[in-house]
Amino acid sequence: MQAITESCYSEGKHVALLAFPFGSHPSSSLTLLRKLATAAPNILFSFLNTQNSNHSILSKTKSDDDIVPHNIKFHDVTDGVPEGHVLTGNPIEPLNLFLNAMPENLRKGIDMAEAKTGKRITCLLSDAFLTCASGIAEDMNVPWIPISSCLPSALSAHVYTDLIRECCGKGRSGKLDFIPGLSAMHVADLPEEVLSPSAGDEEESPLSRTLSQMGSVLPRASAIIMGSFEELNPPPLNHDLKSKFKNVLYVGALSLSLPPLPLPPSTSDLTGCLSWLDGKKCGSVAYIGFGTAAALPHDDLIAIAEALQTSETLFIWSLSNNLKEFLPEGFLEKTRMRGKVAPWTPQSQVLAHASVGVFVTHCGANSIYESIVNGVPLICRPIFADHHMMGRMIEEVWGNGIIVEGGVITKNRLLKSLEIVWGHEQGKVIREKAQALKKLVLQATGHATQEFNSLVELISAF
Repeated sequence: MQAITESCYSEGKHVALLAFPFGSHPSSSLTLLRKLATAAPNILFSFLNTQNSNHSILSKTKSDDDIVPHNIKFHDVTDGVPEGHVLTGNPIEPLNLFLNAMPENLRKGIDMAEAKTGKRITCLLSDAFLTCASGIAEDMNVPWIPISSCLPSALSAHVYTDLIRECCGKGRSGKLDFIPGLSAMHVADLPEEVLSPSAGDEEESPLSRTLSQMGSVLPRASAIIMGSFEELNPPPLNHDLKSKFKNVLYVGALSLSLPPLPLPPSTSDLTGCLSWLDGKKCGSVAYIGFGTAAALPHDDLIAIAEALQTSETLFIWSLSNNLKEFLPEGFLEKTRMRGKVAPWTPQSQVLAHASVGVFVTHCGANSIYESIVNGVPLICRPIFADHHMMGRMIEEVWGNGIIVEGGVITKNRLLKSLEIVWGHEQGKVIREKAQALKKLVLQATGHATQEFNSLVELISAF
């Protein structure tokens, strides 16, 4: 790619994106920004994220698709962890510390980005979880456009947090049929922070408080970017979200390239996963992957190994090296002829391989959309955040998979789930719905492209 010099930013536009440095949020935001920067090479883009998160996502560049355009500049913001503070290991703790330090740290980051580039910011993008960005944009007198990478049903739950707390209190029963488009969802599917008590009952965590603010803050935005497909939502949900926000842009799943790219030569995959899959029958392999942010309980990990060993299932398991010590003794040796355990896998390519017939997952949004576009049925073990809502969509709305009985993996429950997906009449229906959903998303690509082009025009006009 030809280098872009500072003088090429002739339009004088400077768009900043404030990332939420947890889970897959920053990588999804950067993927969107790469696409915007490529589509609008005369606009300067600044990516504001914590130093550790910036280093992590940039160190994972593995292909030409990950190359960052020259009109994107990176800036580090403080993570909010006090100097000398020792984290306890609770994954929510750094998140709450980060949110507590907002918006001051973000304002400092914006000042730094303007000073380093010499260009005033003309439009502010942010993760939808950073509700403080609305006030920052107002103070700067620039448009604000939040990005929602979570399930649209989960976003709706955040918007209706006050109503949910009023109707459900601390109870865990019943359905959310009083919210448009969420009739399939159960109260128990909601993230814990949505059900947390309102301020006044007891102290509210920064995350819970932030989520409860989304309903009042997001409607102020000039537009909202949805990292998903409108066609996958129940129509009442689409209608309700459009009635609440000024301009809803469904640009497609942020982690996907659509239409899908052809698989690269198997020999180019240094992990050996694609070459290993090449010799297997179509739809015969189970892929097990729980992402990098979801911590699977060790009991579940052991149960997966026991089920795989008993069932004689062909499998690829993405499992970090530090977790292998929890595997049953002798598991790797006993299954080495029909299984591959790798510390990292090219997941989107593995799911695109014809040999993969089922995906055992935690229901992270990126993973689910990657499975949908490849027509791969799902076995779900939700862990936290919107995973339970995603699992409910998969099992009861889309029908392209099932949730493990009881929501927790045991040896017998996973064996039963594998038998259902591969052997029962129910499994045939699941596989058919997975293929129908794949077709639906591929057809929706044109609409998502139009919405993306509208976004480019919007930020270019500010």
